[in-house]
Order: sequence, then C-alpha cells, then structure tokens
Amino acid sequence: MTSTPENPTPPTDALTPEDFDALDDALDAMREHDEDVPQWEFCEGFMTALICTRREVAPEEYWPALFGPDFAPARHMEFVWRWKRRWAEIQTALDAQKVESLDDERCFQPECLDLRGAIAALPEEEREKALTGDGDLPSFAQVWALGFLSAVENWSEDWAPPRDKEVAEMLADGLEAIEVLAGDDTEPPALSMYDEEGPPTVSEQRLNDFGEAIWAVYDLRQLWRSLGPRVQALRKAEEPGRNDPCHCGSGKKYKKCHGA
Repeated sequence: MTSTPENPTPPTDALTPEDFDALDDALDAMREHDEDVPQWEFCEGFMTALICTRREVAPEEYWPALFGPDFAPARHMEFVWRWKRRWAEIQTALDAQKVESLDDERCFQPECLDLRGAIAALPEEEREKALTGDGDLPSFAQVWALGFLSAVENWSEDWAPPRDKEVAEMLADGLEAIEVLAGDDTEPPALSMYDEEGPPTVSEQRLNDFGEAIWAVYDLRQLWRSLGPRVQALRKAEEPGRNDPCHCGSGKKYKKCHGA
C-alpha cells in the first residue's frame, strides 16, 4: 500500500503482546533496585504526552524525569528499542488523517489494563492473595491518564496556555478529558475490558470517558503542531545611564559617545 498524508502506512514493526510482556519484565527488573519505577501503563501515558508536547523533548530530558537521574539507556537497550517502536506507533496513529472512529484500525489505542477485571477473573483463592496489598485497585486507564498528566506537569512551560483565548480553551478542554480519566470510576460496572465473559468492572461512563480522552489526545497533538515551539522573547540589553562610562571603552560618558 502506498503511503499518503491521508492514509499513512502503519509501522511494520508494531509491538506484539510478547513485546509488552518484555517491557513489563524490564520494568520489574528495574523495580528491584528502585521501587518507584512506574508500571508500563504509566510510561505509555507519559510517552503519549511527550509526543503531544509543543516542542520535541530530548531523551536525556525525559529519562531522568521518568526513571530517576541514575537511569542509563545503554544498560537497558532492549527496553529503549521497544520504547522507540511504540513511540513510532503512537506518533503514526496520531498523525493519521481522517480517523473518525475508534474502530478504525489506524486509530490510536492506549495500552491499558483493566486490573480490576484481571483480578476479578482469577479463581477465588488467587483473587484473595492478589487483593492483600494496600490501597484500592486503579480504574481502567487511570494509570495511563496519570502518566500523561505527569509529563504535562514536568514540562508545564511547554504546556502553558497560549494567548489566543479560543486555542487556550481547546487546550483546557483536551486536558480536562485526560483529568476525568485520571479519576476513579465510581459508576456502576457494566462490562469487563479484560475478559468479555468476565465479571463487569468498568462502567459505560468510563468507556465513554476513555473514548473522549483518545480524541482529546488527537486534538492536543494537532493543536501544538499547528502552533509550533514556543518562541522565547529576546531581552533587550540594559542601556547605560547617560552619565555612565560608554560600553565601548572610549573613556567618554555614554551621552557623549554611543548615546549621542
């Protein structure tokens, strides 16, 4: 198939379920040395926000923000390789033209786990063991949204609202859709995103919010691409006083020299 702006060719090296398992394994290994290493779902949300950010954020900026200052990409080459492949997948999906349905095979689909559904699908004995940890289980896509907002917070200057009121409102609406997903799913569960036959753990409202968040990501990507990187205002050098020595070194007062 020929690639065109309206129908770009998807990456041929798309990540497989085995690749995502390998990413989880790599993060588990990192977590043995640093318990604050996040789950892949958080990483993917973080990555998605980086792709949407107004300017291109360099890896040497985002690795420390995500994994701490001691993270060395050279020690985790397979993880970095899969990270770059997933980055390409997401970027291609967000830049595809005329994507009008979530069912479109070109549409961006965040890699999110219905953890509540996965736990509910376990046999009772295993389910009790899995629920012995402290804290509530996150809602579907909640960790992804928290990762996205974490990147926005880390690069808050690049995400600052533009002066144009209409564009600023578009930005606020897009981020609000992500913030909604970062909250808990408190509506009555209606379905399972983990297993079609499993106990319901996700509400219809949550599924709608998930769809709205996907479209918000498209809007945020296009908004910042249309504006381009923020232009830094040039600061005018402070002008010497009229009776100060001239900056050229002539020995004259400024008013008698370059200030004349």
